[in-house]
Formats: sequence, C-alpha cells, structure tokens
Amino acid sequence: MNEWSRDLVSVIIVSCNKRQLLSALLLSLNRQSYTRIEKIVVLNNCRKEEIEDLGRNFPEAKVIANQENLLFCRAQNQGIRVARGEFTLCLNDDLVLEQSFIEQMVRAAKRDERIGMVSGCIMRQDKQTLDTTGLFLARSRKPQERGYGKSRNGRYQEEGYIFGSGGVAPLYRRNMLEDIKIGNEYFDEDYGIFYEDLDISWRAQNRNWKGYFTPGALAYHLRGGTVKQRGPGFSFLQKYNFACLSRELKLSLIKNRYMTVIKNDSIGCFLRDLPWFLVYELKIWLYLILFEPVVGLGIFKDPGFVKLAWQKRKAISKGALKRQNVA
Repeated sequence: MNEWSRDLVSVIIVSCNKRQLLSALLLSLNRQSYTRIEKIVVLNNCRKEEIEDLGRNFPEAKVIANQENLLFCRAQNQGIRVARGEFTLCLNDDLVLEQSFIEQMVRAAKRDERIGMVSGCIMRQDKQTLDTTGLFLARSRKPQERGYGKSRNGRYQEEGYIFGSGGVAPLYRRNMLEDIKIGNEYFDEDYGIFYEDLDISWRAQNRNWKGYFTPGALAYHLRGGTVKQRGPGFSFLQKYNFACLSRELKLSLIKNRYMTVIKNDSIGCFLRDLPWFLVYELKIWLYLILFEPVVGLGIFKDPGFVKLAWQKRKAISKGALKRQNVA
C-alpha cells in the first residue's frame, strides 16, 4: 500500500433510481469531519439525468453507470476494484451519516490491525430506534442484527468485538477484502442481494479477522427503503420484511441462505446447532407453502446453486492455502 492510500476511506454507494435518498446521503458525506475520503457512486439501471444531476451537484464523486440493474454484489465489486483507499466504506443509499461517523469508524479500525470490519450505531430515522449495532451469526444460521428494533435508551454504549458488520454501512479494511476474496470477487456475485454481509463476515472470521463495534459512529437508516415492495395482502404479515419483498427477492434470500451455510460452516458446528436450523427452516417453508408456493417451487426447479456453493467452498479453501503459502 502506498502512502497516498494510507488512511484514505473509499466510500462506495450502490443506488438504483433513488435520487432523493442518494442526494441526502452525499450531502451528509460532504459534512464529515474526516476529510480523507473518495466517493464512488455505482448507479444501477442508470438514467442520463441521474448522471447529469450527480455531475452538477457532486462533481467530486466518481460515477460508475450501469444500464441494467446488477443488484448489490456485482455493483459493490465494481466500486471496490477502482477504490484506492486503505479502508472501504460500503453504504446503502437510504442512509444519512452524523458528522463524525467516518472519523469514529476509522479510529475503531486502527485499534487492532486484525480488525477487518467495523460497525457503527445505525438507527432508524426516528433517531430513537436501533437498526443494527453489529452482525452476529444466530444458531439458526440467520444473520442477527444486534439491537434490531429496540429503543436505544442507554443500550449498546460500549465498544467491543462483534462477529461482523451488517450490510447497511460496513467499514472494511482493504487487506481483509483481498485476503478473503473468491477469485476476483470480494462480494459473491452469485448472491445479488441478501446474506452477502453474513457471508463476507463469516469468510473473514474463518480467516481470523475481527469485527468491532463503535457506538460513537451514528447514522440513520430507512430500513428496507431500497428493496421493499408493496405490502402483503394479509395485514398481520406486513411487519415482516421478508413478506414485503418481491418473489424474485424472496427466492434470492433463501438460496443465499443455503449457499452461505454450505460455503462457510463446519460440519461439527452445523450438527451442534441443527435443531435451531430446522426450526427456522420450518417457519420459512410453512410461509412459502401457505402464501408463496411459486417461490418454494423455484428452489427445487433450480438446484444448481447447491453445487455452485460447494465449488466456491473449495475455491475459498484453495485461495486461503495459496495466500498462506505466499505469505
């Protein structure tokens, strides 16, 4: 790493036709106390007026324009490949950052050179309800956002180590991303969207990288603002984010869940937690049978993702061994 890249934070924002949300986020970046920042905006399903708007209002931002929607993972990788910083901050476009957010995140990362992932205190737009204070791996193998939906009210005021950082606003050390990548992919591009944050955190943990939470880094998130669709027909389901997704996104979420487990879990740990895994599976499949049988059928019609996950598990092992031998 050259001296110019040291301490530089490459901020990557993937956005798809969310001009107002994106503008609010970029304005909050302009107000940051930390100034060693480069801004990279990846526009999916891009329109000419979006590029013109960014060039007029945020000329310092590097824009990558995709004519189609590449979803989250491929678009993030586009940004990471051109990023030059020691740290990479991957932001959802439905965020607003407090002024010291990036300064606090970098300060936390520098506590230990093995800290590869940092999470701040991400709150809802009401500035009272917690959205995430770090990502953990539930025994069901579901990504578990610590503090999700709770009132902050004095909670989570202490910094400390966590499993990983959720996909809303993770700060990654570039060395970690290079260490855990699969081929030339940092985020697994077969995912598209969902479970990618747990996958990257799990891969990092398996390579002995650490996650860290810093409570002083505050940001505000419109949960589901980028992917939520029209609410389900049954009112009692409207509080569940999964029920508010399109069929395509539901299918993607379930496939990615299975791929993440296959790629990263150990046989011993999986068998230990099998009862919790099966209980969660029962909930998923009861919902699909009762309300979305088309999605359930889609899993069985395209089982190739299982073979692909096993291939990637082997690639991860080979890549780790190769980097170990080089080191």
